[in-house]
Amino acid sequence: MTARIDKAVTSGTFSLDGGTWEVDNNVWVIGDDTECVVIDAPHDVAPIREVVGDRTVKAVLLTHAHDDHIGAVGDLHAATGAPSYLHPEDRMLWDRVYDASPDHELADGQTIEVAGVTLHVLHTPGHSPGACCFHVPELGVVFSGDTLFQGGPGATGRSFSDFDTIVASITDKLLTLPEETVVHTGHGDDTSIGAEKPHRQEWIDRGA
Repeated sequence: MTARIDKAVTSGTFSLDGGTWEVDNNVWVIGDDTECVVIDAPHDVAPIREVVGDRTVKAVLLTHAHDDHIGAVGDLHAATGAPSYLHPEDRMLWDRVYDASPDHELADGQTIEVAGVTLHVLHTPGHSPGACCFHVPELGVVFSGDTLFQGGPGATGRSFSDFDTIVASITDKLLTLPEETVVHTGHGDDTSIGAEKPHRQEWIDRGA
């Protein structure tokens, strides 16, 4: 069975630094008819469960721990038993939402196998200290969370974020991927490495 990518979109809020904003979040599900992994579990578990169906969820991989990306982790775990994976440098954000710890830690260079493909963990701090992307060479994609969007880096104007760090992460970890690599983002539309790479200096000139 060939691995495929399914998508759900959930809606809710993101809160940090005393502000709250309405947001739509992408949820990515990679697998076959038998098993899958879920990337991010925002807001509402129902749309995620609909995409997952009766498949075994091997893992919930979190790109970072802002509350709009982890709000449904608990409900998804209760429904499927799926363990959560988070980079430890985002624990202070996780702890604002949950009393219990994530089930497992993510680390740069780690690999996760599902449905005959391998997800490679890329630690890409900047949007948050523990932000991670997931590269799947066999499918020609990278799941970028809030690190890279169509049009440039993710936001770095709030607590625990840094513009120079996110640019370095994108430069060293993402722009080195094949240019045809499709970028599946945490919000909004897809882009590609080739579409974003020529604009790096523009981002730097524009600043945070």
